[in-house]
Amino acid sequence: MSGQENDIDQEETNEVIEQVAEASENAIDQEENPAVEATDVEHLQQQLEKEKEKAQANLDIALRAQAEMDNLRKRTARDIENAHKYALERFVAELLPIIDSLELGLAAAESAENIDDLREGMNLTVKMFGTVMEKFNVKALEPQGEKFNPEQHEAVSMQEIEGTESGTVVTVMQKGYELNGRLVRPAMVVVAK
Repeated sequence: MSGQENDIDQEETNEVIEQVAEASENAIDQEENPAVEATDVEHLQQQLEKEKEKAQANLDIALRAQAEMDNLRKRTARDIENAHKYALERFVAELLPIIDSLELGLAAAESAENIDDLREGMNLTVKMFGTVMEKFNVKALEPQGEKFNPEQHEAVSMQEIEGTESGTVVTVMQKGYELNGRLVRPAMVVVAK
């Protein structure tokens, strides 16, 4: 029920109450026609009871709506809490095979006869890791040969190198990473003077 309907019901209730009060006063003031006044009072009392029933029904509707809103608020808070708690679940599930691969590589390294096989296994593990990172929109920043950008790079040192333009990244000491276009870690670089 809308607020306007509640206002109308309240106005009707107030009118009935005023009419009952007025009829009571008239009954006291006009004792010459008690039968007419008694029926008016009974009629008004019946209207008052109907209006009280409507008011009670409206109150029940309002209480139910309030309880429903409280339940919705609690359910939403619980859903948000679970989203925060388990947001990384899929990411962790994707990383587990990489951990398994690294553990297998370490076990194989103990009895390895051919280092090339170990290197190949490590390369495959790094590729697996890169695939998972791409899947979650993590992008590596490898600025070798690019112009130094202080928003994405952190200069560790500067070197004079002939034939290289000043401000160019000559060595990447540590890759930088972005998550969905937002810098997570700047690339540590050496810049030409």
